[in-house]
Amino acid sequence: MRELTSWLSGGGATGSFPYSAVLAEFHRAGKHFVEKEVLALLDQARTRLTAREPHARLLGDFLDVALDKWDGRYDYRSYLALRLLRLPGGDDATVGSDADRSAARRDTDRLLVRLVADALAFELTAAAGATDLLPERRPSRDVAAKRHRLGVRAVAPALARLGIAATVPDPAAATPDELRAVAADAEPDADLILRLSMLPVHVSHDEYLFIRVLQSYECLFARIAEELRATIAALATGHAGRAADRLAYARGSLTAAGPLFSLLATMQPEAFRTFREYTTGASAIQSRSYKLMESLCRTPEGSRLDSAAYRQVPEVRDLVHAGQPSIDDAYRTAVRDGLLAAPDGERVEREMRSFAAAVLQWRRTHHRLATRMLGPRPGTGYTEGTPYLAAVRSIPVFTSVAGETRPPSPTESTGGSPE
Repeated sequence: MRELTSWLSGGGATGSFPYSAVLAEFHRAGKHFVEKEVLALLDQARTRLTAREPHARLLGDFLDVALDKWDGRYDYRSYLALRLLRLPGGDDATVGSDADRSAARRDTDRLLVRLVADALAFELTAAAGATDLLPERRPSRDVAAKRHRLGVRAVAPALARLGIAATVPDPAAATPDELRAVAADAEPDADLILRLSMLPVHVSHDEYLFIRVLQSYECLFARIAEELRATIAALATGHAGRAADRLAYARGSLTAAGPLFSLLATMQPEAFRTFREYTTGASAIQSRSYKLMESLCRTPEGSRLDSAAYRQVPEVRDLVHAGQPSIDDAYRTAVRDGLLAAPDGERVEREMRSFAAAVLQWRRTHHRLATRMLGPRPGTGYTEGTPYLAAVRSIPVFTSVAGETRPPSPTESTGGSPE
């Protein structure tokens, strides 16, 4: 690859790395099929990086994502390029001030809208015949229009919080460019990072949508985990109203994103099965953000913690073993210590039930969609696939409140059922 060879021979300054040429090669073939000679050059580039160079972290993270199969460490997180996206929170995240909370929520909203806007832009560009990216199994124009409608619906709450009403007369008809403008990021590398985080394994059109929707859910789960951490802190200090507010925000975020499943349901099953042949080793069972969210609700039983689901997210498993607190435990302690006086204490219990219902609905919709797309095929994360999802979909979210609220039916307004 001429541009990469030239960059290496010219000293390899990180600021002049030929990202566009490398991306074009990955997109032309699909990550799984990139020539070994190209991968060897990228590996050589990685060995030259030093932490002191400008943009070294960005280039290093990109090369780690691009070379995951080469390195033999390909998984769900590298497939979705999550290191590049800089998701909310982290193992050492702390509960900040109200101003910190507001800024963090806006950052999450911006990232969510940017991810979805990019997916919609690709759909509309492909429908117009204006790109040769991922050319196999293009959907019809009607499907592209449906995807646009569902995508805008999925980010509508985030658009409202970001003030789209002031710039777009009809948010439901917002174009990808309008969405991008509302969710613009001040970070100088933000647009480049978005481009670098799209490395499909194949050239099937629908993989673009698949990656962006999964990235969007990871963004949401990471934000929800931070809200749950703050809920625990509020319960521990007797701030029941604040705990209820945080739970309500978490529940609203998960419920409002239901149309993302409807968006995924527009994928062509044969297209999905085609690119899925090359994603072995990467599965949503490895979602760190989801397991963090689950374990912050309630400390998993020993059998769950020792299952394949948690063994594939050792960071979260270690947090639990180290005594990570949960909402379940914090709620029981607050009740015992008389910190949940009415009416705020009753509201906390209601919000716990409502949040549990939203999580259970998400699991059930996930199972239905996976069954439609996978059928009896095994999972790509070394699980049995849909039987695993069926087995875990009814695991209680909390046990400290009696009778978790039933999940809404598919006809109710969660947006969680495939349209």
